[in-house]
Amino acid sequence: MNLILFLIIGGVAGWLAGLIMKGRGFGVLANIGIGIVGSVLGGFVFRLLGLAAQGAIGELVTATVGAVLLLAVVSAIKKA
Repeated sequence: MNLILFLIIGGVAGWLAGLIMKGRGFGVLANIGIGIVGSVLGGFVFRLLGLAAQGAIGELVTATVGAVLLLAVVSAIKKA
């Protein structure tokens, strides 16, 4: 059940990150994949900062921040 919740939160985070980073999305399926990878990245970054997610909303915020960071990095690499 936790894997399904992780995938759902990652998918929603990728979709939100695509909306936040207007013009930097890569399509629905790619944004969902980026959201899933971004959720791992967001958790890592938040742990480095001493922050912790509480509940589903906290996990969604963490995943969205990670996905936005990942989209920014991918966009910068894609431009180069």
